[in-house]
Amino acid sequence: TYYLSKAGHRVTVLDKGDFTDNCSYGNAGYVCPSHFIPLAAPGIVQQGLKWMLNSESPFYVKPALNWSLIDWGMKFMRSASKKNVKDSAAPLRDIALLSQEQYAGWSKTPGFDFAYEHKGLLEIFQTDKMADHAVHTVQQGKELGLEVELLDKAAMQAKEPHTSINAQGAIFFKCDAHLYPNKLMQNLMVRLKEDGVVFEPNQEVTGFETKAGRVNKVITGSRSFDQVDEVVLATGSWSRALAAQLQLRIPLVAGRGYSVTLEDSPYRLNHPAILTEGRVAVTPMDGNKIRFGGTMEVVSTNTPPRFNRVNGILRAVKDFLPEFDITRPPDEKIWSGFRPCSADGVPYIGRSTRTRNVVLATGHAMLGLSLGAGTGLLVKELVNDEQPSIDLKAFNPERFQ
Repeated sequence: TYYLSKAGHRVTVLDKGDFTDNCSYGNAGYVCPSHFIPLAAPGIVQQGLKWMLNSESPFYVKPALNWSLIDWGMKFMRSASKKNVKDSAAPLRDIALLSQEQYAGWSKTPGFDFAYEHKGLLEIFQTDKMADHAVHTVQQGKELGLEVELLDKAAMQAKEPHTSINAQGAIFFKCDAHLYPNKLMQNLMVRLKEDGVVFEPNQEVTGFETKAGRVNKVITGSRSFDQVDEVVLATGSWSRALAAQLQLRIPLVAGRGYSVTLEDSPYRLNHPAILTEGRVAVTPMDGNKIRFGGTMEVVSTNTPPRFNRVNGILRAVKDFLPEFDITRPPDEKIWSGFRPCSADGVPYIGRSTRTRNVVLATGHAMLGLSLGAGTGLLVKELVNDEQPSIDLKAFNPERFQ
């Protein structure tokens, strides 16, 4: 929306909610080239099966006789391979670096503050198995040209002198940055409205009217929007069903995450951190805040939240950071939201060949904010028929057709 508006397009944004509570608000705030290993990687299926019976585990798939889930699951299992990791690394790096470049530029814009900091990220590990994995990850990162190094326990602890860490060591991804998502979204909406972007809340898209291979009307529960030149389908975890109405098959499921934020934290970290074995993200934000997030709960979008999953997040925090004594807040203070997960861990970004004025931008899983600015630039380039800033072959939304 930002880039389309800047390019002179008249933009209307339709949202099923009120624009105030989605994954762009409650996530960990990472802008992370370090995340070049896709969700569909070797070992994730076996680990997921081990976690299936634990209601507080980091990864859970709710069994269901649902063809879209079965189809996604079969493709996900086939994608969880060394080849997928190898093929996805460079594309994920490229779009992350592109996105980081955009955020860094935004942060220099007068009056556009979203607490952007480029301080790096620690990926902290406790076990020998993860220590071995860290060696390979560092090697991969260096081969991709990223600033990354392996830290022993002393070097790791030296970066975080404010609290003790129960771990063997860490990967330090100097290439990573972070921001405060709430500030980003609030200030971005103000700017977009000033630029003339129209926001239409509570307008859930239910269908499209097409003619001669193009969408000429977008239909919601209460209205229809015509005068359509281009449609950008960026509907997150609800994208699969909408894409199907346009004869596009994109294997995608909703993966719910949870987070807890201390608004005035008594605990301090210098850097964002991933607690590897616990699958938990910890981010210091905006000076005095700290956020704890995690879990991947693959469920339908109408499944009520299971807030007991936060117990597992906070238990992992205590295990890694023993001085952090975080009490589970009441349910109404816990954030949850759905991440759209593709079948191979790579987003769907590209123009449809079946409906010529439709561009897709979805399936970013846990990287929605990290890759958001870069994706926005790529969407503008697609709409304007410009040469994309990066090679989009790996992101082809029709790769599973």
